[in-house]
Amino acid sequence: MRRHVMNVSVTPRGSLETLSQREVQQLSEAGSGSTYKLFRQCALAILNTGAQIDNAKTILEAYEDFEVRIHQQDRGVRLELLNAPADAFVDGEMIASTREMLFSALRDIVYTESELGSPRIDLSSSQGITDYVFHLLRNARTLRPGAEPKMVVCWGGHSINTEEYKYTKKVGHELGLRSLDICTGCGPGVMKGPMKGATIAHAKQRIVHGRYLGLTEPGIIAAEAPNPIVNELVILPDIEKRLESFVRVGHGIIIFPGGVGTAEEFLYLLGILLHPDNRELPFPVILTGPRSAAPYLQQLHAFVGATLGEEAQRHYQVIIDNPADVARQMTEGLQTVKQFRRERQDAFHFNWLLKIEESFQRPFDPTHENMASLQLTRDLPPHELAANLRRAFSGIVAGNVKDKGIRRIEQYGPYEIRGEAAVMEPLDKLLQAFVEQHRMKLPGGATYVPCYRVVT
Repeated sequence: MRRHVMNVSVTPRGSLETLSQREVQQLSEAGSGSTYKLFRQCALAILNTGAQIDNAKTILEAYEDFEVRIHQQDRGVRLELLNAPADAFVDGEMIASTREMLFSALRDIVYTESELGSPRIDLSSSQGITDYVFHLLRNARTLRPGAEPKMVVCWGGHSINTEEYKYTKKVGHELGLRSLDICTGCGPGVMKGPMKGATIAHAKQRIVHGRYLGLTEPGIIAAEAPNPIVNELVILPDIEKRLESFVRVGHGIIIFPGGVGTAEEFLYLLGILLHPDNRELPFPVILTGPRSAAPYLQQLHAFVGATLGEEAQRHYQVIIDNPADVARQMTEGLQTVKQFRRERQDAFHFNWLLKIEESFQRPFDPTHENMASLQLTRDLPPHELAANLRRAFSGIVAGNVKDKGIRRIEQYGPYEIRGEAAVMEPLDKLLQAFVEQHRMKLPGGATYVPCYRVVT
């Protein structure tokens, strides 16, 4: 990997409160090695925004000598970056969006670490975890009380083909023309396309404060560096708090073509919506893509039917090759959400009424033992089976792109995913389709070697 690097010093521009001496010590290499290592990894990913690299390990190894030094000053904090990727700068000045996101990462990592020691944080209960997610989002100034419910979450693959990417831009454009805001996982592909389309539409409608919210987590950020359109970046501590943030701040969700990561998000969402306590709660969900992606959408729809049943299929609609209809249906759905929340006196900015069980909130560590012991049988309640299927896909994502997961596969071989044939056969069929359609890795790379083995 060819490198051009720079040594620079940068300060925040209205994106971070001053840090205390204790917080700087916490972030420094001497104060807390793990916290420094985490911020260094996130910073390196942000500085690599736009690079076509899909592997955390590759980025970390290419910039082994990259360093961040944090200096506390009377007037605030200053970052000294050594051997930083030169693409993050223009004529020696850091690109504004990169600078904003760099200090957003610093803000979130400092706050996450300092909050964990707070006596009011209770991570032993479901309510306590939700409260923690709320505080993380509030500290990032993501929650806007009184704002209309118009935040549309877009999920999908980061390595989709050109036709699918153009389709996401068209959908984003139709959403933007209807004054809707966009929230994504903040990386490339589906995480960028809808934002790009909405940006142009917002300009046409003379909307100057359009929101392009990106939610990520440290294990994913290196593989999916934020795209430069994101104007609000939040780094949550783990994948489960990231997923909860999507469904708490989003008012509706659009799912585009993707791979295992998209299937993971879709199953997480269905598992929540299938909970009996959420039966009456309106939450518009649309599965969509261009005509060429129809087989993918139908495969995913069939997989849901085969494993979770018709009740799960009723929680979303499938729209093929019609961006305007997607935006119209979403706008109608958001009106229902608005009316429902007004009647129940629920906040527009945070979906407190949505019931999320603790099993959806607890971080899943995809060790070989944990992956092999997942319960994947049809006799489980649908929302519990969805939770376990989501964990299986989470492990595959880790084995594909996360540094820790890649190293585990290198050391111990592929994961074994076990379960009854009625669940394993549709799962194996779906995963095979992902491989054949190049939905596991960036197209054009090396032949995909599965990090899993399905066992019935």
